[in-house]
Amino acid sequence: MKFVRKITLLLVVLITSGCAGGLNSIQKREYAAFQHDGVLIEEKTPALGGVLGILPGFGSFYAREPVYGILNLLLWPASVLWDPISGYDGAMTINYDITKYHIKKVKEQEIIVLDDQLSIGEIDHTEYVLAKRKVEQKYNY
Repeated sequence: MKFVRKITLLLVVLITSGCAGGLNSIQKREYAAFQHDGVLIEEKTPALGGVLGILPGFGSFYAREPVYGILNLLLWPASVLWDPISGYDGAMTINYDITKYHIKKVKEQEIIVLDDQLSIGEIDHTEYVLAKRKVEQKYNY
């Protein structure tokens, strides 16, 4: 009976922890904007992560969550209830994080170019401020 209680407790903890945490509502809107604007970097396919979650632990492994993958492997077939969601959400989170990082780096590079142009006198301060605002608006997600 103790074994059943421990397994039940472990299942409750896994289900309520969400395993590979998904995106919050603001991040989901940003993700949709990335897709719409064509800037989303899709390193992982969310649908594939969901499908792989049907196999024991594969959704979590796909989402780079090996510890949860092992736990889900051990808890199979019950893990079929949450691992597809973990695989899907995990893939979206990976794509979101990579896209945010890429956008940040590209924005920084464009501002460095503007800084260099200002420092060597190619543009004056007014042109710099206007160009910098355009860059910031361009990457405002």
